[in-house]
Amino acid sequence: MSRRKKPEQGELFELPPKKDGALAYLPEDAHDLGSLAKAIHACEGCSIHENATQPVFGDGAADSRMVLVGEQPGDKEDLAGKPFVGPAGRLLDKTLEAAGIDRGTVYITNVVKHFKWTPRGKRRLHSKPSPYEIRACQPWLEAELSAIKPKVLVLMGSTAAQAVLGSGFRVTKSRGEPHISPFSEHTFATLHPAALLRIQLDYAREAAEKEFIEDFKKIAAYL
Repeated sequence: MSRRKKPEQGELFELPPKKDGALAYLPEDAHDLGSLAKAIHACEGCSIHENATQPVFGDGAADSRMVLVGEQPGDKEDLAGKPFVGPAGRLLDKTLEAAGIDRGTVYITNVVKHFKWTPRGKRRLHSKPSPYEIRACQPWLEAELSAIKPKVLVLMGSTAAQAVLGSGFRVTKSRGEPHISPFSEHTFATLHPAALLRIQLDYAREAAEKEFIEDFKKIAAYL
């Protein structure tokens, strides 16, 4: 049996067969966000939807010049039906403001559209999606980006960065630098805001937040 070739930087993950992924649920005319947002509620392209409250589609205008992409919705997002409304979202809003970026001009979404979690007592803890689940859900992201055609694409965290720039991409080595992708004039990768919130030492977290803001200040210059 031949082994599947790993994608290089700038090369997209190979998608699963249509019957197994989100492609089977995309509308035939998948060129506008409205039709995509409606169609995603029927998606059963992978098993994550079985335990999620609802799909969480992107939020923002179709003419947004900047698109931000995270990994997947969290507990708060799963309940609200909107991306980045929890603690990570508040940190992101603070960062955008500090970088001089109007949140109202940004479209924000995730690679995976349902919340994958494991129970811990009464809590629902985030569980990282598998490579197959990421590939299965990726057509939704590609359709969003094709509809918006952003000038600047920001991939937050390794899941988002590797989904677009290839499995060999390392955010820590190339964060804040422009890269080539088929979805925007300028593509960047940085940390996911949730990663900053997990830093326990106050001084280390404050330093990481300053670096995060600096990433977005550099990115803002490309708008």
